[in-house]
Amino acid sequence: MSGHSIMVIDDENIVGKMIKATFQKEGYEVETFLHAKPAFERLKEREFDVVITDLKMKDIDGMEVLNTIKQEFPNTKVIMITAFASMDASIEAFRKSADDFFPKPIKITELKDCIKRLLNG
Repeated sequence: MSGHSIMVIDDENIVGKMIKATFQKEGYEVETFLHAKPAFERLKEREFDVVITDLKMKDIDGMEVLNTIKQEFPNTKVIMITAFASMDASIEAFRKSADDFFPKPIKITELKDCIKRLLNG
């Protein structure tokens, strides 16, 4: 059991469900959100070790999520995921202190390796 917590913010329900199912089996506590606003409310109640956020969402985009988390919860690792991966988007994410960046469809083994590295590194 890892004892670590992961928050997933993605407006595609299937993405959150897939990540949750995978990482709960690994012993992580996982909460999923379809929108950033309720995720921010939850972050006020408790901190998460890792936040995985989609880049393009209807209400608040992933860059804004990244900025908010890095300002308010500097110890939280942030991984960006997107179906619209571009060099510009990944450069912007890293400039804003993203801890990693993955194009969709996500290779779950790479995501597992990344999270292990971020939490144990």
